[in-house]
Amino acid sequence: MKSFEGKFAVVTGGGAGMGRELARQLAAEGCNVATCDVSQKNIAETAALIEKDRPPQGTRVTTHVADVSDEAQLVRFRKEAEERHQTDKLNLLFNNAGIGGGGSFVNDSREEWERTFNVCWGGVYLGCRTFLPMMLGADEGHIVNTASVNGFWASLGPHVSHTAYAAAKFAVKGFTEALITDLRLNAPHIKCSVVMPGHIGTSIVANSRKVISGRDEDQLSAEDIARARARIARNMGEAASQLTDEQIAALAAEQARRFLEDVPTTAAQAATIILDGVRAERWRILVGDDAHAMDRLVREDPEHAYELEFFSRLIEATGWRLGG
Repeated sequence: MKSFEGKFAVVTGGGAGMGRELARQLAAEGCNVATCDVSQKNIAETAALIEKDRPPQGTRVTTHVADVSDEAQLVRFRKEAEERHQTDKLNLLFNNAGIGGGGSFVNDSREEWERTFNVCWGGVYLGCRTFLPMMLGADEGHIVNTASVNGFWASLGPHVSHTAYAAAKFAVKGFTEALITDLRLNAPHIKCSVVMPGHIGTSIVANSRKVISGRDEDQLSAEDIARARARIARNMGEAASQLTDEQIAALAAEQARRFLEDVPTTAAQAATIILDGVRAERWRILVGDDAHAMDRLVREDPEHAYELEFFSRLIEATGWRLGG
């Protein structure tokens, strides 16, 4: 699929980050887009940005609200997209939505752990289940599943638990790799790619908190403060108990800012890399120099990938300090 002009794409997680930039860049090329997000506010901002971008005349972009971990909501999204785009054929499926959370299998709540896993893995699985019939009817198609470097290295560093997200991203990677043969045998007009970004500047830290808490509010609630305090205490120990709620909120806000702004790769740059990879029909799309460096380091020394010395080498090679 060398050109996206006149094609029809579905993008999940389109309310921010890479999903938003994928929708914008696809629309700018004359691709019709249906994009969803769990946040009405965020997806409305995406719609306004795309309108301001002034895509080619005749390009149709629709926005929808849906939780990708809920099959009924995805089915509703599909039906809305079919009706508003007046087609039952789909060329491009970007299963991009994701959140963080459930870092510790030991200490974090089962509810938070499963919420993270169900969005990050379930959203990909259910997205493929829901939209595959539309792709089978198209003349050509491409499924693009967003995993992460945490799909081949299940860590953020030696001092941070990171189990739910990493487990989900390993599942996404394995599923997509298995799809390569399945599609070649049973639906050869459909290709697939697994995307493995490094540190991309997105709002995932702030947005994950909102999804897990069920509150689409920027201001932290008492429950949010308590959760953030417990997380900070794992690094600071007893010192965290001496911090005021205002100080905890400030630390949480700074963490979200650093993840969004102090980055090697922007969301717009990531979207361009992904779309170029789809055009080239690459099944494996690494995003960012840090992702390439991490991939090389893990392959060179997999037995020691979770040791302190390995993380030191990773920091030197990539500049990563997220879990240091």
